[in-house]
Amino acid sequence: MVSHLGNRPRKRPSFKDLWQQQWEAAPALATEESIPLRILVQALVLVGIAATDTVLGTTTSLWAIPLSVIGATWSYYRRRDRNLLVKFCIAIGMIAMLVVFLRALVQQEDARILLAQLLIQLQVLHSFDLPRRKDLGYSAVIGLILLGVAGTLSETLVFGLWLILFLVLALPVLVLDYRSRLGLPSSLPSFKAKPAQRSSWTTLLGLSLKQLALVLGASVLLGLVIFACLPRLPGFQLRSLPVSAPIEFQGRFDQTRILNQGYTRGGESLDEQTGEGNGNGPGSGQGQQSQAKGPGKMDGEFYYGFNSRMNQNLRGQLTPKVVLRVRSQAETFWRVLAFDRYTGDGWEISRNDDTITLDRPELSSQFEVPPPASSFLGQSVGEEVIQTYTLAANLPNLIPAAAVPSRIYFPTRKLALDPEGGLRSPVALPEGLTYTVISNIPRRDRTALSRISPIYLERVQDYYLQLPETTPIERIQARAEEIFKTSTKPLNSVYEKALYLTQYLKQHYTVQPDLPYFDPKDDLAAEFLFTYQGGYPDHFSTTLAVMLRSLGIPCRLASGFAPGQFNPFTGFYVVRNSDAYALVEVFFPGAGWFTFDPIPGHDLYPASVDRDETFGPLRVLWRWVAGWLPPPLLDFLGYIFGGASALLGRFLGWLLLLFTSFGWSGAILGVLILVGLGFAVWLLWLSLGWLRHRSRLRRLSPIERVYQQMVRWFGERGLPKRPAQTPAEYVAAIRRERPAQAEAAEAISRAYTNWRYGGQQPDLATLRQWLKRLQSR
Repeated sequence: MVSHLGNRPRKRPSFKDLWQQQWEAAPALATEESIPLRILVQALVLVGIAATDTVLGTTTSLWAIPLSVIGATWSYYRRRDRNLLVKFCIAIGMIAMLVVFLRALVQQEDARILLAQLLIQLQVLHSFDLPRRKDLGYSAVIGLILLGVAGTLSETLVFGLWLILFLVLALPVLVLDYRSRLGLPSSLPSFKAKPAQRSSWTTLLGLSLKQLALVLGASVLLGLVIFACLPRLPGFQLRSLPVSAPIEFQGRFDQTRILNQGYTRGGESLDEQTGEGNGNGPGSGQGQQSQAKGPGKMDGEFYYGFNSRMNQNLRGQLTPKVVLRVRSQAETFWRVLAFDRYTGDGWEISRNDDTITLDRPELSSQFEVPPPASSFLGQSVGEEVIQTYTLAANLPNLIPAAAVPSRIYFPTRKLALDPEGGLRSPVALPEGLTYTVISNIPRRDRTALSRISPIYLERVQDYYLQLPETTPIERIQARAEEIFKTSTKPLNSVYEKALYLTQYLKQHYTVQPDLPYFDPKDDLAAEFLFTYQGGYPDHFSTTLAVMLRSLGIPCRLASGFAPGQFNPFTGFYVVRNSDAYALVEVFFPGAGWFTFDPIPGHDLYPASVDRDETFGPLRVLWRWVAGWLPPPLLDFLGYIFGGASALLGRFLGWLLLLFTSFGWSGAILGVLILVGLGFAVWLLWLSLGWLRHRSRLRRLSPIERVYQQMVRWFGERGLPKRPAQTPAEYVAAIRRERPAQAEAAEAISRAYTNWRYGGQQPDLATLRQWLKRLQSR
């Protein structure tokens, strides 16, 4: 009987068997064994997490840092294992974190903050699987990204400390990574070994601490120079503008109400008409609060001009305190609100009941701001300026914004717009709030404004020429006419008259901090001009407004914040409560409202879009450096740079004229000139490089000069010598790529190596013949 068992077909392997065979046949991972590299990379990640946590004001570090350390330690001890189950759990965790991120993103929170938190969560999971050098590189990049996120969100110089710490750690990480790629040992110093056998950190890094300090100092200095020279071009190209998380307001929004804690007493908001407590205000109840009417002391924290009634019979001063940090494309006046009715001792908003409510779409934080009732015949075309405000302290529910806002990104569902263009929130502005405003600031063209005819609508005259009966209008008008007579040139336009009065008040009246209270029958402007010859800073603006109204020039008083102090390292304007003041806005038919500032020490009008801040940090740095230079040297440098700038400007202007005024022939000629200049600069650069090379060769010994000439010859023909290559390795590369020249290269390299490391003197004549034979091919 024949058995057919031997002819049975083999059993096909199952998927499980095939997968197991592939898994067992897979090559083992090349693990990273350097403990110092792992420790320093993990330190970079921890710095990134801590910096982001500090800037955001969160407590993520409390769990993220310990878990990252535990994960990195576990990953080191399991670096040679495949850890399939752990990798599967990491993948599931990453998917879960992504779902949480997407849910939070739908709630319209700041995407930058959410992305930073997501990255921290992913890094914590990633720290449990770091077997290779490449994985450590991913962690280092994550730390760098977190530091970058912290930099974009930072508003103070505290971030600079984290940046320097990151740089201190990053330099040895780069060194250790390079040594690991070369296969050089980089183990921790042994403290159990004998002193003679103990390795040091200097041996570990290949650099002394002094060398590391020099590299660190050079890196910081170079970074500061590059930072100062970088142009600040108009940014915000992406329109996902910063705004806080949504704020829910419970109750009915009373758009006519202003919540200024400085006008409260004992926790009650003062009634805007009577000045008495009404029992329903937020009220801080701390310190001396301002009174809405009559003599009194002003609050030391909140500016008294942020209210529907501005009582200028208050005395005192603000205690400086940072209240705003503003990132803006232009330095300007952060306007809060304006007043149209003069009361004799202050100002008030006469049409407060005409305030309108603004609504936004359900899924967007953007409000469209219509032109206010005071725009009348429209506003001249302005320059779009984007500003982002972050509150460093509590403020009233009045929203600071550059003049003529068109859109605002704000976290509440409703806003209010008063007839004078002021924006209001349903709630007082809390510390930490962030919002963004897009304004169309009109450009100030003195010539165009001087040509505008003083013809005003009746409603303009009704609201912006109003003066109370107690004001000595004729006497104030006569004083203004007397001032005009002191001008050396005729003042034929409203703009020139307003500008001249502004300058005159600055120069001939003084700030008087010890000014007594006014009597109820006294008029502020009259007392300023004829009794005290000056007053408080805001009294200058009130007096200018009253003088202009007496001349038939429509104007109003506006209060807000000065730009503040610009910090070139953070890019923010730091604004204090003491920067709040009032100025005058004059109406020009068809052009809009333009500001005039009569307060001594201020500019005639605030900075605006006309000032170019492209190289603002460089200008600040130059002013600091110039303060240390002696005047003769400063004058000489000014003469040199001024002459060079003027010459460059004339040349560029000539080129522009050539391109625009002579048609195609001019354009072709201009292109040829530019090409010729570029070619000349290229030849000059090559010549300077050749001269530097010749100078360097002259300083070398003869044998080293021959060797470097050989290296340069091969480098010019596409075979450069890498810094890590030894002479023997370089010759081997030449033998593979250029076998015909290998004999000469080997002879020169052998002689150079014997001289450099063996002290043998070569036959220079023979070597020069080899070099000459090589160069002749």
